[in-house]
Amino acid sequence: MTGVGPSMGQAGAYGGLERVPTGIAGLDAILGGGLFRGGVYIVQGTPGSGKTIFGNQACYTHAGARAGASPEHRALYVTLLAESHSRMLGHIAPLGFFDPALIPDRIAYLSAFRTLQDEGLAGLLTLLRRETARREASLVVLDGLVAAEETASSTLAFKTFIHELQTQAAATGATVLLLTSASAGADRVAAEHTMVDGLIALSSRLVGRRAERELEVCKFRGSGFLRGRHAVRITDGGIRVFPRIEASLRVPSRRDHVEGAALTTGLPALDAMLGGGLPHHSTTLVGGPAGIGKTTLGLQFLGADPEAPGLFCGFYESEAAILAKARALRLPVAGLIEEGRVAVTWQPATEGLIDEVCTDLLEAIRNRGVRRVFIDGLDAMCRIAGDQDRILRIFAALTAELRALGATAMYTRETDLRGTFIDAPSGGSSLRQTSSVAENVVLMRSCSLRSGVHRLIAVAKARDARIDPNLRVFDIRPGGLAIDDGPDRAEAILADRDRMRSGGE
Repeated sequence: MTGVGPSMGQAGAYGGLERVPTGIAGLDAILGGGLFRGGVYIVQGTPGSGKTIFGNQACYTHAGARAGASPEHRALYVTLLAESHSRMLGHIAPLGFFDPALIPDRIAYLSAFRTLQDEGLAGLLTLLRRETARREASLVVLDGLVAAEETASSTLAFKTFIHELQTQAAATGATVLLLTSASAGADRVAAEHTMVDGLIALSSRLVGRRAERELEVCKFRGSGFLRGRHAVRITDGGIRVFPRIEASLRVPSRRDHVEGAALTTGLPALDAMLGGGLPHHSTTLVGGPAGIGKTTLGLQFLGADPEAPGLFCGFYESEAAILAKARALRLPVAGLIEEGRVAVTWQPATEGLIDEVCTDLLEAIRNRGVRRVFIDGLDAMCRIAGDQDRILRIFAALTAELRALGATAMYTRETDLRGTFIDAPSGGSSLRQTSSVAENVVLMRSCSLRSGVHRLIAVAKARDARIDPNLRVFDIRPGGLAIDDGPDRAEAILADRDRMRSGGE
């Protein structure tokens, strides 16, 4: 069964057998809850892709590192042609999941290469059967399947070995992970792939000069799963997988409720231009050139309701710089940041993973009960994403989930001095392409007249509201943006500019 998404808690899968969490953050969500008890799975990857860490992390999580792990859970890690156990443990010791207290009672390491050399596949099967029973292992990792394949006298002999492993796993209820190497771009269709219950492929690819790790579930019997390639990062805590946002959030996590009173932006004049304020649980795109005041507007939005938990997600300025800006402008949000009512996160736009950024953003919103979100830099998110074909789908999924979580959001995007978007998510410059990611659009621009530069603001659209689309002049003063109550000054400035261009007095 290979549906487009995971089937959570599927009672009929494998006759009702229980799930076995992998302990790898994000992977269980891709699999719909984890592996199945008594299943046999291949984990295949290029050298350096993280197979050994994968196998060890699964063992330590299964045997005790995971909160609530059963005391009956034990793991057996069997190596064939691999590094020595002492070197392996030395390499994984700095990782957060490692716990030496679990060795050897809950996690046992065993080298079976000599048995494979002397007794062949039959001897290896006997050793695995005996040690699994003796150590009461409920998870078995065989690291170095390629050595077993090369030892086999024929393809049929190797397929028989895999079949016998499946029989053993079904009889004992132990879940088996087979770690094997693969060269980059190798054909994944092999004899053993057709027999096992699942195939997980780890890989690394170059994106320009940057290397990115990826994981793909190529096969998974008994349940739907999230197809496609998912981003991977090896952190101090171990492997972390980030499901593709547009796949994991293809349907929002809960039903959204758009009815409700409009929210103030913190600027009465802008509220009036929007037809009464920001629509409940909507998303607003603020476009404008660098330095026009987009970040200041976002900070006023976050500080407009002291009772609503807020989140500032920035890509250009650090937490300290944002707090300093809020203090210098005497914005109410400064005190909310200091009190922890408004959180500030900073993701430098130098390098990152778009799925990681979105995952961490949504986790912060859920954990803090955030109601106002300001994301300063859709352009930076576009650059981090790399694959521009995904951008609109990612932002559409993110917008729908923010609405479902009860958050009202505001994004910023760069434009040229005239207010035209210069780096649209899909590579064009049409404002129409923002419809899937923003229900409201506020445009800011500058206008030069003689030796002065004036700031102008307008509302291009707002969800289910009668807007005032006229341009208005605004200034940045202590307290934030000060927007004119009407368009008179803006009209006078534009009229004077037009007269000068046409050569009039």
